[in-house]
Amino acid sequence: MANFSASDVKELRERTGAGFMDCKRALEESDGDLDKAIALLRERGLAAAAKRAGREAREGLVSSYIHPGGRVGVIIEVNCETDFVARTDEFQKLVHDLAVQVAGLAPTWVDVDRIPAAELEARKAALLADEATQKKPEHIRPQIVEGQLKKWYTEVCLMDQPFRDTDLTVRDLVTGAIANIGENIRVRRFSRYALGEEL
Repeated sequence: MANFSASDVKELRERTGAGFMDCKRALEESDGDLDKAIALLRERGLAAAAKRAGREAREGLVSSYIHPGGRVGVIIEVNCETDFVARTDEFQKLVHDLAVQVAGLAPTWVDVDRIPAAELEARKAALLADEATQKKPEHIRPQIVEGQLKKWYTEVCLMDQPFRDTDLTVRDLVTGAIANIGENIRVRRFSRYALGEEL
């Protein structure tokens, strides 16, 4: 007998974006424990995404989002493997959600590996030279800088940002989409425009 209800399956689907049967199986395997089921689904999503990571993704969408009031706008390119997937509602919703994320949280780069080396080194140097860091024992300063860099990544890198009103990161959202859709998906680039910026 199952230790979970239909509302548990619904909640798991809302929290992870996984399909109905995947959520049901994860709850069965975790004896109805929601947190264990989430961990199982994440592991499976990461495994599915890792298998597809090497695949070429040249199709996809270039989409735009203009925030109500017309003061902020985003153009974003998200790639997938086939034009068939690019036309699906699920993929288009993902692209829209990513554009809204860029509009709201204003990341600078897609991912950590896109940060220019000079910028990253300058940031590390600034964090190391910071008065609060200098007051700490020398042997723990590198860990402090690393922790502060990780926090900074959640502000400036789209993939590391928390996805709005969930306990997922944007990377988790994309990984879940890869697992559900069955194709490699990459956020290639975006541009964010704010009225009066840099005037």
